Amino acid sequence: MDDLLTQLRAAAEPTRLRLLALCARHPLCVTDLCAVLGQSQPRLSRHLKLLTDAGLLERVPEGSNAYFQMPAGADLARMILARLPEDDLRLAADRRVAARLAAERARTASEAFRRDGMDWDEMRALGLPAAAIEQALLDALPPRLGALLDIGTGTGRLLELAAPRAGRVLGVDMSRDMLALARARLAERGLADRAAVRQADMYRLPFADAAFDAVAMQMVLHYAEDPAAALAEAARVLRPGGVLLIADLAPHDQAALLEKQAHRWPGFDDAQLAGWLGAAGCSLAQATSIAGPLTVRIWPAERQAAHVHA
Repeated sequence: MDDLLTQLRAAAEPTRLRLLALCARHPLCVTDLCAVLGQSQPRLSRHLKLLTDAGLLERVPEGSNAYFQMPAGADLARMILARLPEDDLRLAADRRVAARLAAERARTASEAFRRDGMDWDEMRALGLPAAAIEQALLDALPPRLGALLDIGTGTGRLLELAAPRAGRVLGVDMSRDMLALARARLAERGLADRAAVRQADMYRLPFADAAFDAVAMQMVLHYAEDPAAALAEAARVLRPGGVLLIADLAPHDQAALLEKQAHRWPGFDDAQLAGWLGAAGCSLAQATSIAGPLTVRIWPAERQAAHVHA
C-alpha cells in the first residue's frame, strides 16, 4: 500500500501530470521538457525526481544527457493517463510543441548525415531490397514474443515492424543522430507504449543476462572490429531457447565498400558465423539468401540452455 500511495502522491500535481502525459508518448530530455512546459530546469528536475523515485518514469542516460520515459511496468501511470481528457487544451498544446521539437531534432540529424556525405539508410545506399530483407527477418521471428532487442537499430524501422507481435521492443545504437531519427519515427507511429531506443555499445549492453526473447543484428556485424565479441554479448542478453537473428552481407569482392562505407568485413560465410555463434552458446539454423546488387544472408540461431557465459 505504501508504494501505491507514493505513486498517487507523485502523480497528484498538474505539472507532474503533464510530464507523465508527455513522456508516455515518447522519451524526452530535460531541455525538451523545459521548452514544452515553459518552466525552469531546476523546477522540472525536482518534479522528474519525484516521478522517477516513485517508479512512474525512468531515467535513461545518453552521454551527458538523459531521457525520461514511462517504464514497461508503470500500470498505475497508464491508468491515470487514460482518464485524462484527450481534448484538454493544455495537454494538446504540450503534444504539439513536443512533436515540433522531435521533428526539428530529426531534421537536424538528417542534415548532419547529408553534410558528412553519408546516407542514414545503408540498405538504400547499397541498393539492397529492403522490403525483402525486412520480411525475411519478420518471418524468422516467432509470431508472438515478449521482448525484442534490435542492436544497431538505426532509424528504428525493425522496431516499428516487430512492435505488433511483441510485448516490448527496444533498439540500441551508438549514434545520437540515428537515435533522433528513430525517436521521431516511433513517436509518429504512436509506439511509445511498447517501443523505445537508447544509446548503448554493442560490446557492453546495459541489460541483464537472458533479458530478451529475441535479438536482431541487421547490417551491423560488418562494422564490428570484433564480430565474435559482439555476438557473444548479444547471446548473453538472450534467454535460453531465444532466437538471435543476423542479417548481413555474404562474401563479396567490392573492396570500395571497405573504404567508402567504412565496412570492416567484406561479408561473412556460414562457417564463420557458425563458429562464432557456437562459441557464444548458440546453434545456427538454416540460413537464407536474398539476391540483390550484393547478396544478403539471414542467419537465425537459437540460444542453448546448457551454455554458461564466461
